[in-house]
Amino acid sequence: MKIKVLNIGKTKAPYLIAGEEEYKKRLTHYISCEWVVLPDVSAKGMSRELIKEKEALLFLKHIKTEDFVWLLDEKGKMFSSTEWSHQIQKLMNAGTKTCVLIIGGAFGFHDSIYERANAKLSFSAMTFSHEMIRMFLLEQLYRSFTILKGESYHHD
Repeated sequence: MKIKVLNIGKTKAPYLIAGEEEYKKRLTHYISCEWVVLPDVSAKGMSRELIKEKEALLFLKHIKTEDFVWLLDEKGKMFSSTEWSHQIQKLMNAGTKTCVLIIGGAFGFHDSIYERANAKLSFSAMTFSHEMIRMFLLEQLYRSFTILKGESYHHD
């Protein structure tokens, strides 16, 4: 299986960039992971709904019909790290070729993205910046694979 992460806008904070790069490097030992940074939609004079619609069009260009799509969304299901690693294992066992994880823009997702999604994932009831959640996602992906391999990174 391949993992593809789609997100709007670049990470600007150097300490978060360093963290992202570290976990991207670590992940390469376990799985192919593509990181797609889509351009910010210029919000000048646009409604929130129009911004979400334009972002949706950008996302949909990178999703194939057969992809499993997981949205990082505040209304999503929360898992422990071990539970989420089991979800990833289920996708691999099912023969899923590509799992797409989408980090939305500041205003969330357009209805067309909710309709396309196979699942929604929430990291917390709290809200995190889009820059921070990127690193958290990469760390949790790395943690999931160390759990699946029985490695010592994760401690129950």
